[in-house]
Amino acid sequence: MQIQPVSKGQGAIMEILIMTDLEGISGIDSIDQVQKTEDPGYGQVLELLMQDVNTAVRAALDVGVERVYVVDGHGSGRNFIPGRLDPQAVQLRNPAWQELITRRQVAAYLEIGTHAMAGTRDAFLDHTQSSIRWFDYRINNRSSGEIAQGAAFAGAFDIPFVMVSGDAAACAEAIEFLGPVATAVVKQGVGRNKARLVDQEVAQLRIREAVQAGLSNKDAIQPYRPGCPLELQLTLCRSDYCDDVMARQPQAQRIDARTVRRRVDRISRYEDVLF
Repeated sequence: MQIQPVSKGQGAIMEILIMTDLEGISGIDSIDQVQKTEDPGYGQVLELLMQDVNTAVRAALDVGVERVYVVDGHGSGRNFIPGRLDPQAVQLRNPAWQELITRRQVAAYLEIGTHAMAGTRDAFLDHTQSSIRWFDYRINNRSSGEIAQGAAFAGAFDIPFVMVSGDAAACAEAIEFLGPVATAVVKQGVGRNKARLVDQEVAQLRIREAVQAGLSNKDAIQPYRPGCPLELQLTLCRSDYCDDVMARQPQAQRIDARTVRRRVDRISRYEDVLF
């Protein structure tokens, strides 16, 4: 696949932000690999994470991106192996990565290793935020997941979401929400807790090509803007989980035992698209 260098504009410095997750990383095909963090084999899971992330970083640099920022976005953000991130990349934590978005410092937003929203059939480890607590999350009455959350935050500041890697369901979801986003399918869900993997060499090639295709096509991808004011609606799995949300956000409106909603007039931080 022939990829053209990224057009940066006269005098511009091309900077991008890569958000990462774990469930959609290549080589991970069972729920045990993600959940059993105390298992001696968990180190190999993190090696796979670093491999996918570094493939994406190098792919971006190879088409002329001058600075790549990367966020460890899974769980508490303590998954990157120290010293293993490509030294040409810059790892950021909160709130620094959000400030890049709100200052419009980056030209594109990408996600490596993401997963489909809660309730998606044959999606490996589908969930939205919490697989235990969150049942259905809606933005303006449209069921949405973490892909849409990231896209809405970036889109509020005119930054296009241009590439995603993960299982087939996650990639299909990204296209449904974002249009001509580049995707790298690295596995196929078999039910929820198992997946059928793509060969590792093929997976790395797909990630590389999708990163480069997404960046080369970034000007054709419209930032995702679901439209403000937003109405966020969250249905929890149990009523006591709903109690917890109301205790944290008393300004929200409780609709029934398990459902709350709130209005967001303007997106100014990532938390504005969450509960």
